[in-house]
Amino acid sequence: MSGANEQTPAGRGRVLAVANQKGGVGKTTTAINLGTALAASGRSVLIVDLDSQGNASTGLGIERSARKVTSYQILLGEAGFDEAVTGTAVPGLDIVPATVDLAAVEVELVNDPQRGYRLRRAFASLTKAYDHVLIDCPPSLGLLTINALAAAHAVLVPLQCEFFALEGLSQLLKTVERVRKTLNPVLQVHGIVLTMYDRRNNLSSQVASDVRSFMGERVYETVIPRNVRISEAPSHGLPVLLYDVKSLGAQAYAHLAGEMLRRDRQLAA
Repeated sequence: MSGANEQTPAGRGRVLAVANQKGGVGKTTTAINLGTALAASGRSVLIVDLDSQGNASTGLGIERSARKVTSYQILLGEAGFDEAVTGTAVPGLDIVPATVDLAAVEVELVNDPQRGYRLRRAFASLTKAYDHVLIDCPPSLGLLTINALAAAHAVLVPLQCEFFALEGLSQLLKTVERVRKTLNPVLQVHGIVLTMYDRRNNLSSQVASDVRSFMGERVYETVIPRNVRISEAPSHGLPVLLYDVKSLGAQAYAHLAGEMLRRDRQLAA
């Protein structure tokens, strides 16, 4: 694909792809709750739901009947961002919702030589300038994730504390490097956040130690614990910070937002 010299969207704040090709690692949970914590700190935040399961939309209380214009129409060029942006119960946090239609995008765009740039170019139709844009990617390294990486300034990787964590991480990092070389030269890894951490489990501690040894300062100090409140919150259409702000899960995401903002300032310096 041509266009590697194009810059990521100007004036859109920090665009962060929340990505991991493995499912069940806390990717959507991280997008929702990190976005909420950033909004609670006074930032304006947009979440782009780029997963055909639409879990980020559901987790923020957006009924399927209310998803009239979605990321699917944006990628196909049938609608602009402003038409799709939907408010949430969290002040300062908006979302572009998703539906199962997204599953067809890869087939529908197969003949478009610029298909990897669809999302990045669509950002030109977004008139509101957000401080942060978080893209919730699907659990694969297909066209939707490539679009997110091509549109982002950086990648945040949620990594479950499990046996095969490093194996999956290595594959993702190779994809990020390939995208950086061919589609988006400004792309970098913002950080890796360890999720579903169980202090009572020796494996969690061992995985955390191995990941920190392998990735060094790229790994956030904040870890997200296994927490029943985090698991319960989506069924109520709420982020955990609204569902139970005093829970360990909510406090962990608040800490992660603070650490992310500090890291942003360091990267900008």
